[in-house]
Amino acid sequence: MADGDESCAACGATTLVPHLRVSGAVIGEGLVPTTDRFGTALGDIVRCTSCGHMQLDRLPQASELADAYGEAESSDYVDEEAGQRATAGALLDEIERHVAPGALLDLGCWVGFVLAEARDRGWETRGVEPSAFASAYARERLGLEVETAGLFEAELPERHFQAVFLGDVIEHLPDPGGALDRIAALLAPGGVVAIALPDAGSRVARLMGSRWWSIIPTHVQYFTRGSIRTLLEARGYELRAIGTQPKTFSLGYYLGRLGGYRPGVGTALVRGSAAVGLRDRPWTPDFRDRMLVIARPRPTPTPTRSSPAASS
Repeated sequence: MADGDESCAACGATTLVPHLRVSGAVIGEGLVPTTDRFGTALGDIVRCTSCGHMQLDRLPQASELADAYGEAESSDYVDEEAGQRATAGALLDEIERHVAPGALLDLGCWVGFVLAEARDRGWETRGVEPSAFASAYARERLGLEVETAGLFEAELPERHFQAVFLGDVIEHLPDPGGALDRIAALLAPGGVVAIALPDAGSRVARLMGSRWWSIIPTHVQYFTRGSIRTLLEARGYELRAIGTQPKTFSLGYYLGRLGGYRPGVGTALVRGSAAVGLRDRPWTPDFRDRMLVIARPRPTPTPTRSSPAASS
């Protein structure tokens, strides 16, 4: 972990107080998009008294996470392709309310279903994904242009993309502000960043406390609607839209996640749903604890030039 006192990743304040005792997990499965290891993290969670943001009491260095990112491997999203494509379609509907299809960059694109759906809509697509497994799947199975690299290590054209997507990524980053700075340089004038992430200020998160399903080993940031707005504004962005972002999975997938709370229960429920022919039925429950944020860098004011007459 990083040495020294931490400051708030959203507003920079140093007024961080203990919030949830969840320390105890180690990274053993890599940065996978799904897990049932709920309620444990790499450290305890502290809360900023200035803006309400929550984060680990000691943030890891990015280098500490790099190996886990590269080794991440899971077939869960591959098996749930239909639902993932439906979720991607709803996401693109929201993005296209703000920009017309052009060049789309997906940072942390996993196996590439968002990019595949965007390509079908006429977008020029490009992805960056640290996982060797996931990036290979995107290239070899879906025919996408996806580079295996750290999210902000790839060489990318600046001022090129109409949209950059961060899906379940920013909560993993020790330096989310630096990531937004990099994205601002990649966006074309008028371009937007779309960020899908857990909402730690939601009613569900507050009621479940340390047992909330978004407290998992690889999450280091816990944003609220207020703290993500604070971070965006501090980095020169203007918020364009914020709303919930439910995901579509099969009913069996959702029931299986209950095994993270009661081992054996999830398995029994999945078997029961299969017996009545409901296991593979798509389901999009909106627990209102996930958010989709769309923002745009504030335009840089154009310097005015005085006329010779005015300056004489």
